[in-house]
Amino acid sequence: MKKLLYLPVLFLALQGWSCGAVQSVAVNSTSGILAYGMEALFEESDLVIAEQAIPGNLKLVEALYKAKDSDDDKLGAMLCQGYTGYALGFVEDTDPERAKAIYTRARDYGLKILRKNKTFDAAFDQDNDTFKAGVNAFTKDDVPVIFWTANAWGNLVNLGMADPEIVGDLSKVNALMDFVVRTDETFFYGSAHLYFGTILATMPRVLGGKPDLAKQHFDKCLAIGGKKMLLPFVYMAKSYAVQVQDKDLYLSLLKTVEETPIDILPEQRLVNAIAKRKAKAMMERADDLF
Repeated sequence: MKKLLYLPVLFLALQGWSCGAVQSVAVNSTSGILAYGMEALFEESDLVIAEQAIPGNLKLVEALYKAKDSDDDKLGAMLCQGYTGYALGFVEDTDPERAKAIYTRARDYGLKILRKNKTFDAAFDQDNDTFKAGVNAFTKDDVPVIFWTANAWGNLVNLGMADPEIVGDLSKVNALMDFVVRTDETFFYGSAHLYFGTILATMPRVLGGKPDLAKQHFDKCLAIGGKKMLLPFVYMAKSYAVQVQDKDLYLSLLKTVEETPIDILPEQRLVNAIAKRKAKAMMERADDLF
């Protein structure tokens, strides 16, 4: 893939084009290839291959994004999604502090796109009601960027529950994810419901946690995804089952992940492979949690 991406730049350089022209044409000519590259990564089931491939590809996208006068929203969205997925799949379980930095990077790429909306930008640093009104300035076309931005931001909050400054952003993340639920709850297999299920189950009741409502969101997510996306099973076990101290449910959810064929959702083999690895590690910790 990298060789293909370098070819347009090399060709133009040999022809004596100006640096600005090279950058502009390179960005325009490679965005389609990069999109196919993202699809290929999601279809990869070998976690070693994926973990080794993703950082280099993300840095390549980042280099194109930072090229003079590019500021390409498509590339920015890829970076937001790519860094979020990389942190979730390969970093947060072993190095939470590093994952927080990567989630922050992903969130900021997404927010840079969203804050081009003048109404949202004006509302961003205001009170919660004004912020929510600003979110409503978006349309269904904005759902993908809003979801991945909120996903990165929500994971950052989830890892920083001990940091009041980070947790203080939760209302903004909720407003963004609520927009996704209201506008297109089926996006990415109902994963906005996965977010709410995880947050509502993870938060202590005294801070607004609602396990019963969390379970409804998990059930909705699983229904939308036809139970083919395996991460909801993992996070339902990790958050809800642990919160209500239901060991049988915990083990049952993880066993479902373990026994489900990796090819049940070919276009999301990577996500399901990550879910299987997380489930295996969680199964080994069951006796410590109950």
